[in-house]
Amino acid sequence: QVQLVESGGGLVQAGGSLRLSCTASGSIFSINDMAWYRQAPGKQRDIVATITNGGRTNYADSVKGRFTISRDNAKNTVYLQMNSLKPEDTAVYYCSADLQRGAVQWRYWGQGTQVTVSS
Repeated sequence: QVQLVESGGGLVQAGGSLRLSCTASGSIFSINDMAWYRQAPGKQRDIVATITNGGRTNYADSVKGRFTISRDNAKNTVYLQMNSLKPEDTAVYYCSADLQRGAVQWRYWGQGTQVTVSS
């Protein structure tokens, strides 16, 4: 069994910062890509940022230059530093982790953490 637990969400004013964390625990041998997604009310879940096991990153255009994804492989943890937050960043943020089990890769999800940016 694998669990992903997120923390760090909350209410912040526009222009402020938040740092999200997500730690994987349980039966873990190898984690490949980790990522952050977000879902605003009435909208689909969209990718925010991804990071490979080797540290290569990719970002959605809407967050480039403002958000930074990083990970600590020793702690099975991925972070999302969010700066210069805008009201349109308001959403539930979910982390994901792709775990390798033999020849099969499984994606696990966190429970989500609310980020609210007030104008």
